[in-house]
Amino acid sequence: MRSHGQVRFIKVSSRLQMGAASSVAALIIAVTGTMGVMAFNKYQAEAHLASFQAEKAQVASSVERLEAYGGNLDKVIDDLSTRQDVLDAMTEMLPADIRAVETNVTDSSDETAKTVERVGTAFPQAVGLAVIEARQIAFVESVTRFADWRAKRAEAALRKLDLDPRGMAAASGGHDAMGGPLELLATSADGSLDPRFERMGQSLARMSALEQALDRVPQVAPAVDDRITSRYGFRRDPFNGRSAMHNGIDFKGKTGSPIYAAASGRVSFAGRRRGYGKVVEISHGDGMMTRYAHLSRIDVSRGETIGGGDVLGGLGSTGRSTGPHLHFEVRINGRAVNPRPFLETAPDVLEEARGNARIRSAP
Repeated sequence: MRSHGQVRFIKVSSRLQMGAASSVAALIIAVTGTMGVMAFNKYQAEAHLASFQAEKAQVASSVERLEAYGGNLDKVIDDLSTRQDVLDAMTEMLPADIRAVETNVTDSSDETAKTVERVGTAFPQAVGLAVIEARQIAFVESVTRFADWRAKRAEAALRKLDLDPRGMAAASGGHDAMGGPLELLATSADGSLDPRFERMGQSLARMSALEQALDRVPQVAPAVDDRITSRYGFRRDPFNGRSAMHNGIDFKGKTGSPIYAAASGRVSFAGRRRGYGKVVEISHGDGMMTRYAHLSRIDVSRGETIGGGDVLGGLGSTGRSTGPHLHFEVRINGRAVNPRPFLETAPDVLEEARGNARIRSAP
């Protein structure tokens, strides 16, 4: 640097270089957060479902960041600035509703402004990098608020259906068939993780778990024909005329017409059961199960993963049946519940939750 006729040199130490590398690492994590954070959905989602709002991320001191800047970093600044423009565009696409969400997500704008000012004074050539880091942190905090907002909407939808959000979300983050080397996320060369990035990862994991839970709520009409021939509750038994409890609802239809899964899940049983004839049972997690009985054929196998609307088999009259129809049940922890509130209410409730959660399209 030339100043008052004198030439001064700034030594780019290894520590300073590591500081610059940490800023690059932080940007990479922000860009790939929505993909790489899925690991959190497996390793930390359940443990934090009830306690996210009670945990505040600590704000890094601007004084501690001063040593991370210095030297000739023009090229690094140009590259990071270009990438940051993309992140800023993504922030602009977030719904305005998130500003109204009550949250304890940190607001580091004042702290990062002080950092930029101090870096500008101590290392004028590195002020651009400090500005970029401030924008990165603002992006991370915006994404965290957005994830909390979506999680809150999903949780409210599950509660409207009298379902336990914590249990449903925990079932989404199961530990089946998992493994591999441990590679923890880091935002610094020393392996440490900025708590704001960790908070973002946890919030995205919680959002993902709750939105997966929405997909497992019975919401798809299980038969082509929606005519109900027998409702849930007490009725006169069609065979002996005595009062009996009917634990599901019956849909009339043509033999062989397709039967659909009411929600995503895993086939827990596919075969014959006494009274039910040919039957398929799907486990949706958190003790929820749907049953499809009197089928003419079964098109799925036990252990198979099923999506909502997938064909399970054909309508029939096997078992204790007076004619072709589908007997459909919803059970929670082994107890039969009326399926109609799910089939009639869930589509609207879930559509509202999903519709409000969509990111606006870019102009």
